[in-house]
Amino acid sequence: MPALGLGTYSSENREVAQQVILMALKCNRSGIRMQVVEEEYELKQAKDMAAAKKRWDAMLRDKKVKILTPREAGYAIQLSDKVLLDVRPSTECTKAWVKGSTWIPIFDVDNSFDAGTLSRKMTNFMMGGWWSGVPALSFDNKFLSKVEEKFPKDTDLIVACQKGLRSLAACELLYNAGYRNLFWVQGGLEAAEEEDLEREGPQPFKLAGIGGVSEFLGWTDQQRAAAAKEGWGYRLVFSARLVGVVLVADALFFGAQQVGRYIQDLRAH
Repeated sequence: MPALGLGTYSSENREVAQQVILMALKCNRSGIRMQVVEEEYELKQAKDMAAAKKRWDAMLRDKKVKILTPREAGYAIQLSDKVLLDVRPSTECTKAWVKGSTWIPIFDVDNSFDAGTLSRKMTNFMMGGWWSGVPALSFDNKFLSKVEEKFPKDTDLIVACQKGLRSLAACELLYNAGYRNLFWVQGGLEAAEEEDLEREGPQPFKLAGIGGVSEFLGWTDQQRAAAAKEGWGYRLVFSARLVGVVLVADALFFGAQQVGRYIQDLRAH
């Protein structure tokens, strides 16, 4: 049975799930109540993850969904009429995608501007989105209807996401909706080597899921792996960026001090 990587699932989707709880904690004046709410949330999240893992394990074990490596998926696309269904959000798909694939995200960036959405986005940013670049995502309630508009139930569908978890969720929805020829890309597109699948887009598949300050500074696992292959030239680019960030921070701090002194002088006179 393949490892389903629920730790990865948690890091990818934790921001979205935490937002309601965080807002409740901020509005709650009782420290005891805050602790109870947080513990209830953690318990519910653990139960939901365990239930999902159990369903997905059974789905794969019973071969309701067949498992493909990225390389096997590439062969299947080239040698048969199988279609790759890309269920990643737009932030990942626009960086790299499989040539000829169909993009229908199961979760995507929420672009609405109501108070609730703005609050979720702000909370997501403050809780690590600024570092990881992971945006606030929302489930697309029209995902199934969009797939059904394009593909009959007997279509051979290879379902893929960046790391392999959202695609499992998509496979479960599709199977329950009547699709029976489903194939799951184990490990997602991030596990693909460049020769496995015909890629289009500005970045390698392995780097399509990173972002934020961590990507800018080159402090992601994917970039470290790339640096090990590329050598010192690759590392120097990010070292120069880090030095630049430090210099800018120093300049802003010095400027703030000077402004503060100037304001004090004005008040003194």
